[in-house]
Amino acid sequence: MEEPLALHPVKLYVYDLSKGMARRLSPLMLGKQLDGIWHTSIIVHKDEFYYGAAGISSCAPGGTLLGPPDTVVDLGNTEVTEEIFLEYLSSLGESEFRREHYNIFERNCNTFSNEVAQFLTGRKIPSYITDLPSEVLATPFGQALRPYLDTILIQPPGGNTFSRHDERS
Repeated sequence: MEEPLALHPVKLYVYDLSKGMARRLSPLMLGKQLDGIWHTSIIVHKDEFYYGAAGISSCAPGGTLLGPPDTVVDLGNTEVTEEIFLEYLSSLGESEFRREHYNIFERNCNTFSNEVAQFLTGRKIPSYITDLPSEVLATPFGQALRPYLDTILIQPPGGNTFSRHDERS
């Protein structure tokens, strides 16, 4: 008789990089309400995984200088083993989520979290997170700031850059 596959919980950590400033200032600056400037990561197999200017990184859950998340979203469970998941991350880190491909609007922590969530659970992350760049760019102020914003590289400090040679226990 075949042994059933183990299920591993998958969570999305959501951080507001503006620490509440977006909620207060966005109506004045953008003419529309934004609830936050979102950074996300995926928690699976007892680690937190995220993408930033240094590439794919990992740490203990809540282990970056961002501290505990503002919100935790339960994405369900996965049957993907840690070994297969780490191979998948390695291939992402060598292709579409290389550090030099980082872009605050088009390839960022949230596009990474969305991709990984779909691989693990078949579910996307909430659209209020993935739609944020287009919401900002749809405003005159967002368009005016785009050349500056395109130069911003976000990398929450406190994690370790992931590579295929990481030794995990």
